[in-house]
Amino acid sequence: MADLITRVYSNFRGVDFRGEEINLVRSPDSLNVWKDYTETESIRTRPEMELLCKFDDTIYGIFPFKAGNTEMLIVHSGTKLYKFVENAMIELFSDVKASKSNSFIYNSVWYFKDGKNYLQYDGTEIKEVVGYVPTTSIARKPAGGGTIYEDVNLLSDYRINTFLADGESTEFVLDSKEIDTDYVPEVTVADAAVADYTVDYAEGKIIFETAPEVPLTDGQDNVKVKFKKTVAGYSEKIKKSTLLQVFDNRVFFSGNEDYPNTIFHCSLNDPTYCSDLDYYSEGLDSAMVKGLVAGNNVLWVFKEPSQANTTVFYHTPTIDSEYGKIYPSTHSSIATGCVGKAINFNDDIIFFSDRGMEGIHGDITTEQAVAHRSSLVDRKLIAEPNYKDMILEEWEGYLFVFIGNKAYLADSRAMFTNENHFEYEWFYWELGKTVTCAKVDKGVLYLGAEDGIYALTDRISAVESYWITPKDKFKYPQKQKTSNKRGCVVEATGDIAVYAKVEDTEFELIGEYKGIIDYFVSRIKRKKFKDIQLKFHSQTRFSLETATLECFVGGYLKR
Repeated sequence: MADLITRVYSNFRGVDFRGEEINLVRSPDSLNVWKDYTETESIRTRPEMELLCKFDDTIYGIFPFKAGNTEMLIVHSGTKLYKFVENAMIELFSDVKASKSNSFIYNSVWYFKDGKNYLQYDGTEIKEVVGYVPTTSIARKPAGGGTIYEDVNLLSDYRINTFLADGESTEFVLDSKEIDTDYVPEVTVADAAVADYTVDYAEGKIIFETAPEVPLTDGQDNVKVKFKKTVAGYSEKIKKSTLLQVFDNRVFFSGNEDYPNTIFHCSLNDPTYCSDLDYYSEGLDSAMVKGLVAGNNVLWVFKEPSQANTTVFYHTPTIDSEYGKIYPSTHSSIATGCVGKAINFNDDIIFFSDRGMEGIHGDITTEQAVAHRSSLVDRKLIAEPNYKDMILEEWEGYLFVFIGNKAYLADSRAMFTNENHFEYEWFYWELGKTVTCAKVDKGVLYLGAEDGIYALTDRISAVESYWITPKDKFKYPQKQKTSNKRGCVVEATGDIAVYAKVEDTEFELIGEYKGIIDYFVSRIKRKKFKDIQLKFHSQTRFSLETATLECFVGGYLKR
């Protein structure tokens, strides 16, 4: 035995499920460990799920909201909405859809979407969104004409027309026929409500008994009519949408199965007004929109794969001389489709294809290309049975990809270059519950499950975890090695069991070490081996900083 080689396993990066011939800073098989950068850069056991509130039905959404000085969590459980405030649970609304939901806050009002309802809550009253009533025509003569002023609102069955009375005409023609008969139009003359009229609902006319007088101010409309004109399917365009994204002071909606390749948006600073003209079709095919992401001053739209290979679009705000602010749709040069979700992760625009996590690489408007981000975990990630039903949430610098009870953590602080693009390092967890939704509030990660709400805050309870080193040939794959009988020095804390295996044997227990607060020495005695792996395992909790193992290199391997 001539050469003594010292191996220090440290600066652990994450998992690598591509195989066993991997970098020594990664693990071919690791469970429930991560780097808690707020405390240490050593790998350690993950936090446990701590029950916050038990429910009888599945949790589909958790939404932080502050109304005045009152902070609360609004919870979507089963077919009901609750508000959780000061450890009290209060039912807010029933008859919501039992599926994943979304929300946003605008001007201190909370808005909720579930693919069935579009609700608003100000902290006092929750109700269906009351759509803004547009004035669709102004400066109309009694016989009609005038100027088109505002578009029809998809979220309102009501409209307003204003007229310039001539002092002689008694019939005032609205800009719509076949108006709804279940609503009596509201009419004012010179801002005063009047009742001396009849309605021709079929022709869309208001017929006065006495002709309204001309206005006191020349050219100023003095007759206003509010009427109802329902268009079948209009409100469902927004209510049945399941995706939303706030961008450029507007809310964009999509995910409506009846309009799979269409996105809609509300008017500037008004989530209650969605013009019937403010929509865009993403390509000519009917492939479903799977994700809306705001980033790099554009709105990205990701569609599922299609034969047309038109899957990624982007919308850049543009000023038009006639229509004002518009968002023309531009087809990117990317043909890879989205089968999972999409998100802006620390200004990295990513989506999940049938190959794993993809990122937008290159100039966003001229030379977009797909850069893969998940090579280290693809073998396991895309094999998950519910891969397409993933849940994404960002916490502590990680992007959590929840699939069932599994969690894949992309680490934004640890990246590496793979050919001409960067990729993330990853960790892998298995949780005790199937995650149905996730939300971060004030630094706390809340997880919804089938039986309640959990917070990932328990850093004391026992969680099984382990880290396995790759097969190490100690620089000489062709030669025999024998471990130094002085043992392996491990810098760690907690309760740890150390295992070792050589070649294709099974892991054998070397020793169990309890209550470690600094380091311990494990007597690993193995002779004439080709390669060796170590496993650091805990049934409670542990952290691992370094492990040092020395081996003597001998003669050539023999069969």
